[in-house]
Amino acid sequence: MVDVGILLQIVFWGLYAGCIYLLLATGLNLIFGVMKIVNFAHGEFLMLGAYVTAAIFALSGLNPYAIILLTMLVLVSIGGFVERLCFRPILGTGKLNEIFLSIGLIYVFENVAAVIWSDRWQSIQSPYSGISIPIGPVSLPLDYVIIMVVTTAILTGLYLFLERTQVGMAIRATSQNRRGAMLVGIDVERMDMLSFGIGSALAAAAGTLWVVSGQVFNPYMGSIPAIKAFAIIILGGLGSIPGAIIGGLLYGLAENATAFLVGGPWKDAVSFIVLIVVLIIRPRGLFGEAEE
Repeated sequence: MVDVGILLQIVFWGLYAGCIYLLLATGLNLIFGVMKIVNFAHGEFLMLGAYVTAAIFALSGLNPYAIILLTMLVLVSIGGFVERLCFRPILGTGKLNEIFLSIGLIYVFENVAAVIWSDRWQSIQSPYSGISIPIGPVSLPLDYVIIMVVTTAILTGLYLFLERTQVGMAIRATSQNRRGAMLVGIDVERMDMLSFGIGSALAAAAGTLWVVSGQVFNPYMGSIPAIKAFAIIILGGLGSIPGAIIGGLLYGLAENATAFLVGGPWKDAVSFIVLIVVLIIRPRGLFGEAEE
């Protein structure tokens, strides 16, 4: 029998990891839903978010959680610039062009970050490090609770933006029917840039929460999270933001349960086994719509 306290720890650790994964995957899914592009460099925006947060923290000494909005604003601008300069000229020219461009961007971002910040592992200290709060029979780090609350707030803000604002509805219309959106006067190229910027900002938020939780980072840390983000959106359904959220949480829980039961080296493998099983049973993912 598994102790209840240990089971709760597995769940909470899984939810914490899932929060970071789902922010990254939600941003990637938003970009794919609107632009239908494959961006393997999405994890580098997580890496840049980590470094921007660390740099602002070193210069200002502000609470790292207060920096998250500044970091997201910086990455909105960088994401919009990358979309306009790199992805817009090749949009619609074929998936191979998108794949090779995004792979090239991985090396560009990694080397630029290494030149600016060096390639050594770094970390920052949360002001709440070492503080735990009792939840039932377990003590949970306060940072993990804050990360879950911040993630919920960001996703709520994204939902309200997409559902209640004219720009958000224009982004949804572009995602659903690009040509129809153009016919009713929506500037779809502007929606592309906004979507790419917002998706990059969500990745930056994931990077901020990554470093605030005490994780180390360097210029090459974005590739594995990006691969996991692709696995999550395939698991949840391409273009489905609810699917990315549920998939991210399931992925985090699967990783941490596996690490506890059979050891850390197996956690990535079992998560992809879950993905393979879902694809065999339901190829379009948990929340993907059937193709007509």
